[in-house]
Amino acid sequence: MPGTQTRLSDFLPYRMAITANAVSGLIMGEYRSEFGLKMPEWRIMAVLGDAGSLTQRDLVRATLMDKVAVNRACKVLEERHLIHRSPNTADGRSHHLELTEEGRAMHSQIWPQAFSVYEEIYSALSPKETEKLRNLLDKLLKAVRTIETRK
Repeated sequence: MPGTQTRLSDFLPYRMAITANAVSGLIMGEYRSEFGLKMPEWRIMAVLGDAGSLTQRDLVRATLMDKVAVNRACKVLEERHLIHRSPNTADGRSHHLELTEEGRAMHSQIWPQAFSVYEEIYSALSPKETEKLRNLLDKLLKAVRTIETRK
């Protein structure tokens, strides 16, 4: 029962955060030393590799990282010529960001490694459990988004 939990280890948001950090950390270990990317930088590259051109505001929403972390990661990636910034004709105050050719090449090297570690971790679950977890996470994120729109 949510109101009766007294230990941090029983608090599901804490356990989800710890698990997510452990999974991300293990996956990150596969590309940090080889490609010199920190977790926020890879998240930006992964989202841009999946979605294509986005604004920084879009990246904040997609990654759930704060604006400062997204801005810092984008600057590093731009300095390394892994992303390109172009004007947003719909909103002159923002820019579109997308992977450069070099960024796409790096993404295509990292993604298979990251996915391989993901598969190894999630092999602890059956396909049915993985699908159930995916559905539960979707429900929780939808609940958060609903609450956010009311504030």
